[in-house]
Amino acid sequence: MLKRAILFDIDGTLVDSNDAHVEAWKQALASEGYAFTRGQIHAQIGKGGDNLLPSLLPDADPDVLDLIDNAHGEIFRRDFLPRVEPFSGAMEILKSLVQSGHTLVLASSASSNEVDHYVELLDADGLLTGTTSKDDVAHSKPCPDIFTAALALTGCPAEAAVVIGDTPYDMIAARRAGLDAIAVLSGGFDEGDLRSCAPLAVYRDVAELAEEYASSPLAKEEPATEQAGGV
Repeated sequence: MLKRAILFDIDGTLVDSNDAHVEAWKQALASEGYAFTRGQIHAQIGKGGDNLLPSLLPDADPDVLDLIDNAHGEIFRRDFLPRVEPFSGAMEILKSLVQSGHTLVLASSASSNEVDHYVELLDADGLLTGTTSKDDVAHSKPCPDIFTAALALTGCPAEAAVVIGDTPYDMIAARRAGLDAIAVLSGGFDEGDLRSCAPLAVYRDVAELAEEYASSPLAKEEPATEQAGGV
């Protein structure tokens, strides 16, 4: 069956924001007296605060975690969000996929306000069937909720959809939702870590995926095994 519905992660996949989130989390954690390296924080990027913070601070008081989560959101929106830019080819791939007959949904662990900002930034409003964010579900990635909600917007069964994301947590959440996934390396995660999550393919970024569309799982009728991609 041709995969018609594509569920796109945003941060690190369509827009270059992962490093900004790392810095915002670093500052938010420091505001409550916690010091983590950028590497330690980056390893958790892709999760929402409900899953990221307990991974870093398993014994912290829930009220403290809420303070840090709120501080991250405020810091990111104030200091970093206005400077985030789309990756090269991100706007173009959305348009070309719609022209090829695919249904698109943006599915992010970001807040709904941030997702709305990115829809405008990507000039994607008329291209999308819908969006889902952490505000629409009980749990963020790597829980399946966001992709399950995104799939429901398409009206397609799981076998007729595919996730595109940049983190292991996108791959895990997709699998838990019964969905196949394609990984891109633009978010800064190790290729081996992404491949260990069994994506259908791994690409350098969405621009390379667009270039290799004809040979990609998106254009195949029965994509069942991992492809090499162009990396």
